[in-house]
Amino acid sequence: MTETRYDVVGIGNAIVDVLAHAEDAFLQEHGLAKGTMTLIDAETADRVYASMGPAVECSGGSAANTIAALASLGGRAAFVGKVRDDQLGAIFRHDIQTLGVAFNTAPAADGAPTARCLIVVTPDAQRTMQTYLGACVDLGPDDIDPDVIAAAGITYLEGYLWDPPHAKAAFVKAAQAAHQADRMVSLSLSDSFCVDRHRADFLDLVNHHVDVLFANEEEITSLYEVDSFDEALQHVRHHCQVAALTRSDKGSVVVSGDEVHVIDAAPVARVEDTTGAGDAYAGGFLHGLTRGADLAACARMGGVCAAEVISHFGARPEVPLSDLVAHEFT
Repeated sequence: MTETRYDVVGIGNAIVDVLAHAEDAFLQEHGLAKGTMTLIDAETADRVYASMGPAVECSGGSAANTIAALASLGGRAAFVGKVRDDQLGAIFRHDIQTLGVAFNTAPAADGAPTARCLIVVTPDAQRTMQTYLGACVDLGPDDIDPDVIAAAGITYLEGYLWDPPHAKAAFVKAAQAAHQADRMVSLSLSDSFCVDRHRADFLDLVNHHVDVLFANEEEITSLYEVDSFDEALQHVRHHCQVAALTRSDKGSVVVSGDEVHVIDAAPVARVEDTTGAGDAYAGGFLHGLTRGADLAACARMGGVCAAEVISHFGARPEVPLSDLVAHEFT
């Protein structure tokens, strides 16, 4: 087996987040479904951005946020995602490399600009996302280096990648390369609307290609088209090696065959913004898994990371997660 150079390599959309607070009336005015992610075109992106209030811009993207959390825990990480050779692309590259993450995907020299996600955070801390994929759609199989995949203990893929056709091909190539190297493949379902769009493909992936699955309650019930979380749990326990299912303030449930762990949510003084909570949870969980922790400890580690992220505005940790986890697990 190839030497393990990275604990996790994440493959996903390289996006710069634009976050702003707004009232529910803003969502109604623009016809936005609260708490979901919607793909938009450049014209819509310009219109919504012009209507937003004062905003904070920071590097984001689901898998990139997970990799950022893992790096903050001291994990060895790499990221694959496409940006344009523009200002936002330079911001994204700088931000992820300063975390110690290997990011060697060549930028696009022409075509659509770097992707951006317009995130509206309402007073209840729910985030509603409008995503212009831009250069992300140019991510393709040629951007996947099988040697990098083989050098990573786990390849982590975000479900959003299933939207752009070229990225889908990259997704499949990476998963195949990982398993050929006897490595693990992990998938995040990303969003219930994403599951609705690609349910048949996701079911096939979970049944045949995914070792570690991440999903929240809405996503997993949507995947199996059932009414209750318990029904979904019974389905997924037979379909992949490990399923880590988050339930917001109810914590998480981790299932692996007949093994089930119910983990309470980590305490947080005040929920400011739920953006990136699931991403941070996945980062903590994967870090624990690559360190040989048992599944319950992995889930608790994920919960601590998620609690830090939802305690402030923005999807990435503001303090070293390694310090928080060391405090919790020593």
